[in-house]
Amino acid sequence: MILSLLFILPLLSVSAVQAQTSRYEVLPAPDIWYNDVDGIRIGLRLKGQVPGTFEDGPHRLDAGFWVGTWLPSLPVSYYLSFTEPIETWSDYGSEANIQLISSIRTGYHNHGIAFNKRWQQGFDERRYREFGIYNSFEKRFDHDYVPFEPLWSEISTLEQVFSDRSKLLTTFRFELQDDYKLGWFNIEVGTRFQYLNDFFSTFTLRATHRIEFNDYFGLRLRGYAGAASENSAPEYLFSRSTMPAIDWLGHGFTRAKGTIPTRWMKSGNIHVAGGANVRGYNSRDIASFQYCDSDPFSICITSPYTFNSVASINAELDYWNPIAVLFNDIPYASEFLNFRSYLFFDSGTSLGISDGDPDGTFSNAGAGFSLSLNIPDYLGKPRGFNLRYEIPFWLSDPGEEDAFKLRHLVGFGAVVSF
Repeated sequence: MILSLLFILPLLSVSAVQAQTSRYEVLPAPDIWYNDVDGIRIGLRLKGQVPGTFEDGPHRLDAGFWVGTWLPSLPVSYYLSFTEPIETWSDYGSEANIQLISSIRTGYHNHGIAFNKRWQQGFDERRYREFGIYNSFEKRFDHDYVPFEPLWSEISTLEQVFSDRSKLLTTFRFELQDDYKLGWFNIEVGTRFQYLNDFFSTFTLRATHRIEFNDYFGLRLRGYAGAASENSAPEYLFSRSTMPAIDWLGHGFTRAKGTIPTRWMKSGNIHVAGGANVRGYNSRDIASFQYCDSDPFSICITSPYTFNSVASINAELDYWNPIAVLFNDIPYASEFLNFRSYLFFDSGTSLGISDGDPDGTFSNAGAGFSLSLNIPDYLGKPRGFNLRYEIPFWLSDPGEEDAFKLRHLVGFGAVVSF
């Protein structure tokens, strides 16, 4: 709490300066959220900027301060990001900046400094390249917030031990987005290195391609590959159907248990897009992410179905539907609302870099519908939500089920979102 106040007090001082000089403004907004540990979390969001720059100027501040009404062991949480452009390396749409980040929320420390550089082609924000490097200290200090504890646990003899390693990380990221005669494509490469105690590294590659035949028919393709070294912390390992547990921290709905009701998540019918994204295996993966006994330190030790390496392809074929036609006929709203109907196919396999990774391929096929609301930010990147209802009706490895069966998923996020 003391650390949080040390960050908040300067913000209040900045607000007072703004009232006197009008050279800087801090725009407050109330914020309310929920999870099963904090209860209703009440707070304040703060946006700081030079007046008239609209999130594109110097001294950019993005901060939040919250108090959990259920008064857990650490009831006060915060997030702080301060971004300063480097003028000599910046141009319109092609900014270089230094970013300071500090947060203590949902049982996780994250403090670091980043360098980011963007190259944009002219005035078209859809065509760009971005590079970033982030040096951070990170640590999980409270496992009560974790939706699935086995994803953050390590098995040692007959005990399941929480992964609470202090981590000193260097993370690199490169992203490219452009188009050519067949349509738009996006490529993102990321790698991270952890230095404290046991060294480990991870690598991910994601490539997506969108081909539009007309307003209602199109093809969306995605390829994904990920690898984590042998002694990587368990939260960095890969599953068949969803993103690694560490990436759940980047989304407000999955950062802590209970925002999406825990009972729904444990049912296996809620799918979070990302990772290998072979979505038909979500129910079986979620079952492996849960303790098989009410006592996590009992003889019944679970082992999540995860991989040190994985590769997958995802394909979605859009087809005409009357609701999409209706949305397209609504003035202005059609720019932000989109309803899709599609057939999908996913297939993945381990890359075999670890002896413990399962062999063979796993595939599925099905049909789905999605509703998205997107109001792009000043760089043209997606900002909104995507809700999906999907029916994976075929699995190549059905286990004890029939290969052909109606399975139901409600999903958050899109596998191809641009």
